[in-house]
Amino acid sequence: MTFVAFINGIVMMAMSALMALTAVLFPGTALEFTEGFVLTGFLGTVVTIASAHPRLDLRPRHIFPLTASVWLLAALCGALPLYLWQMTGPDAFFEAMSGITTTGSTVMSGLDRTPKGILFWRALLQALGGIGFVVTGVALLPVLKVGGMQLFRTESSELGEKELANAARFALATLVVYGALMGGCFLAYIVGGMSVFDAIVHAMTTLSTGGYSNYDASFGHFDSAFLQYAATLFMLLGGLPFAWYIRAILKRRYSSEQIGRYLQFLAGVIALLTLWLVVTSHLPVEVAFRQVAFNVVSVVTTTGFATVDYTAWGSFAVAVFFAITAVGGCTGSTSGGAKMMRWVVFFRTARQEIRRIRLPHVVGVARYDGRPIGADVVAGVTTFFTLYFGTVFALAIALNLIGLDFLTALSGALTAVANVGPGVGGIIGPAGNFAPLGDGAKMLISGGMYLGRLELMTVLVMLTPAYWRAF
Repeated sequence: MTFVAFINGIVMMAMSALMALTAVLFPGTALEFTEGFVLTGFLGTVVTIASAHPRLDLRPRHIFPLTASVWLLAALCGALPLYLWQMTGPDAFFEAMSGITTTGSTVMSGLDRTPKGILFWRALLQALGGIGFVVTGVALLPVLKVGGMQLFRTESSELGEKELANAARFALATLVVYGALMGGCFLAYIVGGMSVFDAIVHAMTTLSTGGYSNYDASFGHFDSAFLQYAATLFMLLGGLPFAWYIRAILKRRYSSEQIGRYLQFLAGVIALLTLWLVVTSHLPVEVAFRQVAFNVVSVVTTTGFATVDYTAWGSFAVAVFFAITAVGGCTGSTSGGAKMMRWVVFFRTARQEIRRIRLPHVVGVARYDGRPIGADVVAGVTTFFTLYFGTVFALAIALNLIGLDFLTALSGALTAVANVGPGVGGIIGPAGNFAPLGDGAKMLISGGMYLGRLELMTVLVMLTPAYWRAF
């Protein structure tokens, strides 16, 4: 556990360095970020020195507290400058947790008049959360066998020097791809007419599929078809597995069943809602397609940008958007949600079971990407979905009990655990935000974001006595 403390100290020092950078770049909020830099840097230095020279022979059981503590600590550090600025404790924690988990839900209004240092910090939290989750999702979760992620496991369950070196190489390659895509997004936004500051912020929050914007109207502030198409493309790219990019570049291997199903699903939903919008709203086909494509991709990739209030498209559209909130992007991407891989495994396994019952003498095996789906993967996916929807409903009940109406409670719970951002309804829908909620509701939803981003089991397993007896 000394290693866990050591890494947490490094995280605090890194966050303090980013606060110092923000203070230098934006003098208008220099005091708040300087105070945060001093406090966080001091604590980080003390913890790092006190736990120096840790052993590196990590085992999977050590990664649970490491992952859980790093993400929680990053949110707490991220909240400090916001609190020192002018936000309450619950609001600052909510905003920072939403940022670092790339959820994109916000309690802030008047963004158009908010200091640039605060806007930049929110976007920076999402950029950090995006790259952090990609590395966590592909380098660590497969080792932990969380939610069927062992399908992507290529290394031993023991994290010795070789495995740590492999994880470091993957993290570096991912960072290069992440930076290149973010740079491309920035250039596209500049070409489309954004200011340099807007382009930087929105590039960070697009590729991270986070969805924070500099404006209360979200991406709808930019009345530009080019910018909306560019954002749709880069949100889509952020929802693809980063390991696939690396494999495609280095090995020229492009096939991926998960990506194929992901694109097919998006195409089907976009076509369906475009037809609905053309028929019911009589919009030009191009306008309807652009609005639908942007907002569907935003929700499925869990980005959370919005160009219009899609809850005004009618009850059918609201039902569709509510349903696709739970889908998520691809495993190994910056997206939240349940992930396309798990849905494919779930339906493949269900289809195989139905076939077995109907034709008991026929021997068959469900496959994913050409490989047989093992019983451990099926168990992992089944457990994940049970916990996923169980957590959503438990959180919804808790929110309802403290005063939220049923729709807001259920939608808020789902969008939190799925890390989407906006919910549905008049309060937390794309035209609203989470500011009207009480502090208790904000803290509960913050907890839902945290659990959802860490794939539930990473945190919940530590609540069992058997886990701690292993130490």
